[in-house]
Amino acid sequence: MSKNGILFDLDGTLWDSCVAIMPSWQKVMKAHGIKRPPITQEEMNSYMGKTVEQIAPLMLPEVSLEEAINIMKEGCIEELQDLRKNGATLYDGIIETLRELSKTYNLFIVSNCQDGYIQAFIEHYNLSDVIKDFECAGRTGKCKGDNIRLVVERNNITKAFYVGDTILDKEAATKASLPFVLASYGFGEVENPDYKITTPKDLLKIAERFFS
Repeated sequence: MSKNGILFDLDGTLWDSCVAIMPSWQKVMKAHGIKRPPITQEEMNSYMGKTVEQIAPLMLPEVSLEEAINIMKEGCIEELQDLRKNGATLYDGIIETLRELSKTYNLFIVSNCQDGYIQAFIEHYNLSDVIKDFECAGRTGKCKGDNIRLVVERNNITKAFYVGDTILDKEAATKASLPFVLASYGFGEVENPDYKITTPKDLLKIAERFFS
């Protein structure tokens, strides 16, 4: 018997946390005496989908890589506290769509975020009964493609697709041998996805066709 699954990216696919986490980062950088222009939403958008190690030299080029990573890790702790408490900006209809999909399919989240970030999303929106499993680079040290494959294998999924919003998401899905669904409302532009949605609710029809 086949076991169907839908795997999701988080930032740019399920929520937009840029505005929500900006105060956390301003606070941490001020505490470390970092003198740089205030972080903009456009700048935060450009970091989404990248790992801490990739973001650190971009956000803090004026300090050593080691110091930048340490500051980044401190910022991550600060932002998780805020996200668990306040959540972030959800895309229209995403919670209702997830709950509807979960009635028929197994749902998962795979992101390049730090450990605790996906949990903050699940905890704040009470989705522990909806999201069956999740994985992230901060927990495994693996790339997104490998983490997608890991989740598929340990949950014995026989047919699935990955939903994301950037070219990195498409490349990860390809590496894991899964079709890619582009969330075109997110942060990136991707050519030739296998499927494309303009709102989260579009997934209901795509899933019905894909798994029929």
